[in-house]
Amino acid sequence: MIARFVCVFVGVFVFCGSFLAQSPQPSLTIYNEDFAVVRQEIPLDLKSGENQVNVNDITMHLEPDSVILRDPTGKHAVHVLEQNYRADPISEPLLLSLYEGKTLDFEVGTPQGTQIVKGKVIRSGYTPHDYFAMNRYGQQYDQGQMAAATAQPIVEVNGQLRFSLPGTPVFPSLTDDTILKPRLEWLLATDKAGKFPAEFSYVTGGMSWQADYNIVAPEKGDLVDVVGWVTMDNQTGKTFESARIKLMAGDVNKVQPGGSGGGIGYGMFRVGGAALSMPGPPVTERTFDEYHLYTLERSTTLRDRETKQVEFIRAPGVGTKQIYIYDGVKIDVNRYNGWVWDNIRNDESYGTESNPKVWVMREFVNSQANRLGMPLPKGRVRFYRRNDDGQIEFTGENVIDHTPRDETVRIYTGNAFDMTGERTRTNYVMDGGKRTATESFEIKVRNHKKETVEVRVVEHLYRALTWDIAFTSAKHKKTDSHTIEFPVTIAADGEATINYTAHYTW
Repeated sequence: MIARFVCVFVGVFVFCGSFLAQSPQPSLTIYNEDFAVVRQEIPLDLKSGENQVNVNDITMHLEPDSVILRDPTGKHAVHVLEQNYRADPISEPLLLSLYEGKTLDFEVGTPQGTQIVKGKVIRSGYTPHDYFAMNRYGQQYDQGQMAAATAQPIVEVNGQLRFSLPGTPVFPSLTDDTILKPRLEWLLATDKAGKFPAEFSYVTGGMSWQADYNIVAPEKGDLVDVVGWVTMDNQTGKTFESARIKLMAGDVNKVQPGGSGGGIGYGMFRVGGAALSMPGPPVTERTFDEYHLYTLERSTTLRDRETKQVEFIRAPGVGTKQIYIYDGVKIDVNRYNGWVWDNIRNDESYGTESNPKVWVMREFVNSQANRLGMPLPKGRVRFYRRNDDGQIEFTGENVIDHTPRDETVRIYTGNAFDMTGERTRTNYVMDGGKRTATESFEIKVRNHKKETVEVRVVEHLYRALTWDIAFTSAKHKKTDSHTIEFPVTIAADGEATINYTAHYTW
């Protein structure tokens, strides 16, 4: 038999039983796969046997089957006999549906003022359309719910039926079956009475974080300042007051719906071995399982529908290198999508179109020796350079993936304005009987800058798996099984020319 007690509202909790205090500080672990794990304490005061407990302090996107409730001390055995997740907060259409078959007052505005019209609610027209149910039951369910949701309300006024509301409904009171926000209803059983703080945790959607990096270069030179931010976004429908927040970086697998299997203080933060005084809450990093965990060492409030940013890296004097790459081949991926080696070999024109753009890349090593050395979460990287007037100008951006320490980061930031390339095929012979092909190219790169530049000319050997360079006018190196690279130096207002011949066999 279920024990019955007087229900008491306490803060955001509703307990049928003894009076309980407000829950203490919550903690969050936010993942960059658009979900989070919420942990909070719930002060329980249970009688031996069965107890009814209702909790309103949850998010709008709680995953009910992820809920864990336990006594962290292990002194009390708590069993959840039954859990009901209520995600239908009160609204006018919902409340109207609870008064079907009853007569309500409707306020009608007239030139003479507000008048009251009585009407009997025959049909409310309300159809719940739950996001989680839609994802679980698929398109057919979704279409059925949408069709039902178009049903018009029917109200009887003075013996006549209306397919609309005659005015604004005035409800006498909330019904016993209404809630003001999402709620968990538990039927708990325990072996002995006691008052203790229980640990309550669950997975929720509607929360994410990402890293953003701003890299500022001086007017001349390649020693840059790196500033990293973490941006947290809370769209859960719940505010977390003075929360302890952790950020999990890494490719954590999570089954998606419908599938199978996102106050200011001062402190000292150590980057690359140098202690830097920096404003804002410090962030520490450590390895956790196969991922990296970043902890905000200062509690912070994350409000609903709020985007919060915290600086987590500030590293001056990071050595970088600007690289120019000319990859002259231009291939229409739409035209050649799905092609195999035989198609490529037999198409004489494959790979003969020329790309005139020279790419600008920025490269740096994520190491302690280079004043970095913290594993870098994936995110957007923006580049700036100081002008001769002291102001900074935006020079490009891109994204990086999760980058371990001591790895090299290379980022494409745009195309060089004062450099251009030209790639021309000068010879092509294929002998199908001997299963050979020979192809020659001439490559020119022009530098219209006022200073000498180093350019890496990249060529792709795509005709066959087996190849060799029969002739070349410049030194090259093999970078992978189908790529070679020519490093060239081009003087100011100069031009470099490369000729080479590739011989293929199959």
